[in-house]
Amino acid sequence: MQASQRISGILGGGSDGWDVFNKAREMIDTGTPVTELTIGEHDIRTAAPILQEMHRAALAGHTGYASIPGVAALRREVAQRVQERTGVPTTSENVMITPGGQSALFAAHIATCDAGDTALYLDPFYATYPGTIRGAGATPLCIQTHAEDAFQPRASDIAAHAKGAKSLLINTPNNPTGVVYSRATLDGIAQVCREEDLWLISDEVYDTQVWEGEHISPRALDGMAERTLVVGSMSKSHAMTGSRIGWVVGPRDIIDNLINLATHTTYGVPGFIQDAALFALQLGEEFEAEIAAPFRRRRDIAHKVLAGQNAVSLVPAQGAMYLMLDVRSTGMTGEDFAFALLEAHQIAVMPGESFGTAAAGHVRVAMTIEDSAFEAALKTLCSFAQSCQNDA
Repeated sequence: MQASQRISGILGGGSDGWDVFNKAREMIDTGTPVTELTIGEHDIRTAAPILQEMHRAALAGHTGYASIPGVAALRREVAQRVQERTGVPTTSENVMITPGGQSALFAAHIATCDAGDTALYLDPFYATYPGTIRGAGATPLCIQTHAEDAFQPRASDIAAHAKGAKSLLINTPNNPTGVVYSRATLDGIAQVCREEDLWLISDEVYDTQVWEGEHISPRALDGMAERTLVVGSMSKSHAMTGSRIGWVVGPRDIIDNLINLATHTTYGVPGFIQDAALFALQLGEEFEAEIAAPFRRRRDIAHKVLAGQNAVSLVPAQGAMYLMLDVRSTGMTGEDFAFALLEAHQIAVMPGESFGTAAAGHVRVAMTIEDSAFEAALKTLCSFAQSCQNDA
């Protein structure tokens, strides 16, 4: 007996991009200390008051089946948050609560694409994007962005691939590049979506981590609310990665259909986790700023470390918890550099090639360790790149 082609083909026959990460974890398991700058996991845990609310809700009995679209109060809170921050009229009927942002991405593609439909996404991309599209039964088609444009997508490139496609997936602030899409970029994307009748799936899980410019939700642009699905999550904004709670915001008819999907797949999110998420959202923007503050601080540290050396250059770090570093001056691929850095100094970073081909010759650095350790690791990375450059 064989597994279905849909499930066995999720990776598309290639690597999942996690080879360096897996090697680092093997080293740790055998007792070798490794400085991990790989995944977007906060170096703080979920705040105690949020966990206490989760505990209170569980003890109070909210452990049975919860409302499948999401607890009404949480749906209202998400809707209010979105409306206040974007200016787009939003009610609870535009919101479905999901088991994390990843589940929301899958649901959004199920909602917009039939089997075999072409679903567009941008390179560099978060590692799960193409597999999510394949898992939903659609055919992924990647559109490259360019380092010389600071990885801002070109509307002309999207338009060149848009004929016959059903959806386009974007992510701003962006993982892996740290770039925040400009208004001009988003206006161009919106124009292509309107002209080519594309659904836009907007992954906005880093919307609270903006260091330069502003986060603009494309749902707020002219004519886009009816064709945009926004993916949100508590993972990055509230350091609740393990709680697995997110949402989809979109037109009411799509949300109604997504509720049917949830009824036949996830059957909702545990009620006590939803209660904790509601409590967390009600802590407001000041709390979200506290969660984001270490990454803003470390981004400033990175600017100081990278100044005055020429082996490594920084893609504009405008948002999210990552730096994208150009190491092409070493003559190495991003993957070769990452493996060599791990071997020589036990520092683990993600190769740009883990996120597609557009960031080849780059590495992604997660700003997810304590400040002084982060500064020391980044200095070592730069010195190592300089030595490789001298040897090239």
